[in-house]
Amino acid sequence: MSELVFDSVSVRYGGRRGLTAVDGVSLTVPAGKVVGLVGESGSGKSTLARAAVGLSPVSAGRVLLGGVDVRKLPRRRPLQMVFQDPYSSLNPRMTIGESIAEAMPRGTDRRAEVARLLELVNLDPERATHLPGQLSGGQRQRVALARALAGRPEALIADEITSALDVSVQGAVLNLVRSVQRQFDLSMLFISHNLAVIRYLSDFVAVMYLGRIVEAGPAAQVLTDPQHPYTRDLLDAAPSAHKPLFDLDPGATADAEPPDPHHPPAGCRYHPRCPVGPLVRSDREICLRADPAEDAAPRKHAAACHFSESEGHEPAISQGASV
Repeated sequence: MSELVFDSVSVRYGGRRGLTAVDGVSLTVPAGKVVGLVGESGSGKSTLARAAVGLSPVSAGRVLLGGVDVRKLPRRRPLQMVFQDPYSSLNPRMTIGESIAEAMPRGTDRRAEVARLLELVNLDPERATHLPGQLSGGQRQRVALARALAGRPEALIADEITSALDVSVQGAVLNLVRSVQRQFDLSMLFISHNLAVIRYLSDFVAVMYLGRIVEAGPAAQVLTDPQHPYTRDLLDAAPSAHKPLFDLDPGATADAEPPDPHHPPAGCRYHPRCPVGPLVRSDREICLRADPAEDAAPRKHAAACHFSESEGHEPAISQGASV
């Protein structure tokens, strides 16, 4: 196991006038722990993950694994990724066994190792001769996990790996991921928009908005005592046993469309949607001009909010929340 560190990572497309999809993100995945990364679509979560494995260009900063820049790691990196769509992440012309064996180091008894890995992810080893088209979505995602493990990783990134699956199989896949992570003591960045899933799997939680981390800390603390208004809005929007699925506040500013990521707002990036910001509190003009991310470190959960510690709020999600 190794610590995975994002050190002031930025990902920019299209030059100076292009899009900064990830903007100066610093985040640590401690060795052997799971960090859940949550945020709405377009917040930059998947781009950050792809940057770690070399699929998106790192414009600034570094991604370190065990203190080594991942760009200097060997071709068969000890950092692997499981992608969101199980239907496009496997080569349809390669058998399951060939896809898994492709990621193995040289000198491995490939047939025996493929069988072992398939059993590990609760698939019959005889599936090794099948093509991806003969498998269900849940089975394909298990194969994708086996292929990632074939590279003998020290760290694993899982990007929305259950969002494309039927609800009936999501729980089984999540249980498998948790079991594998503990068995191999993997460092894991687990990306999801589902807060129940994040709570189920994660030791730590990081909340991402418009390319930046706006709050991060131990999962139990962030999910029960959120400091950033965006985190609280995400938790308030999550369905629970105590409120209807569509019980939304029609006056909530968070219902507004997110700002254009090509032209992020000055000051606090969340202020155009913030329910406790300058749109509803005229005395909070500082949010319009000063970036709270610049002095976030001393605040609880390093919240990128000028008023994070002045807002009273009830615990948002119970310790017993489960998938």
